[in-house]
Amino acid sequence: MGPELVPETEYKIRLVRDRLKTSSDKQKSYADLKRHEIEYSVGNLVFLKVSPWKKLPPELDCIHDMFYVSMLRCYRSNPKYIVPVEEIEVRSDLTFKEQPVQILNRDIKVLRRKSIPLVKVLWHNHGTEEVMRKPKDTIR
Repeated sequence: MGPELVPETEYKIRLVRDRLKTSSDKQKSYADLKRHEIEYSVGNLVFLKVSPWKKLPPELDCIHDMFYVSMLRCYRSNPKYIVPVEEIEVRSDLTFKEQPVQILNRDIKVLRRKSIPLVKVLWHNHGTEEVMRKPKDTIR
């Protein structure tokens, strides 16, 4: 426990620092494999990814005009997903009520101790490829 302790401690600190650097470089190389450059131009249409707990007001005039690029997603036009706004009553909390149009099929899911009656439902403003199975007691 004397002067020989200082060089030994310095050696161990260098060793730990080198191993941390190696580990950090390895993590960065893995992250870089998944990272890709995204470029947007003025006029491009994008989706803004917001957390579910951050409800935007209906006026949308209080939105800040700057976001992290990671919050944006490219918009690719698909006419089958465009629904006229007049057909949907959007509430102030930006939710809407879906209306069932037709029951397409009935089925029973058998579990170990019980059976659940299911129905395939066609919803208003949805195509046939978006048919959902719902428990029978939830459909009125």
